[in-house]
Amino acid sequence: MAKRGERTRACPCGTGRPYADCCAPVHSGTATAATAEALMRSRFSAFALGDAAYLRHSWHSTTRPERLELDPGTRWLRLEILQTGQGGLFDSAGTVRFRARYREDGRTGVLAEHSRFAREDGRWVYLDALPE
Repeated sequence: MAKRGERTRACPCGTGRPYADCCAPVHSGTATAATAEALMRSRFSAFALGDAAYLRHSWHSTTRPERLELDPGTRWLRLEILQTGQGGLFDSAGTVRFRARYREDGRTGVLAEHSRFAREDGRWVYLDALPE
């Protein structure tokens, strides 16, 4: 059941779709991300919404941190997908290059990363960041 306002609230990931029809089913576990890009978008939304449990769940078992504490003073504003490599429905690995804008201590910043994703137990998970 969708929470109040969830039906119309825009998803933080930037698709323009309502959160309830976009990342919410992935966050709740009723759906899985179909592609590496979809997983990247769901992870950005989880950062924006403060969902540390989902972030840990969507991290590869070999690189997953033991604990994850999100900074409540960081507000994630916008995700821009710059490039994807593989990571499709029939792939076992993929990459996503992105920029994520945030606000912290009254200042805006940008996190740029080229992330690697892999399938683990049949679902997409975040593996690590490629060196720039």
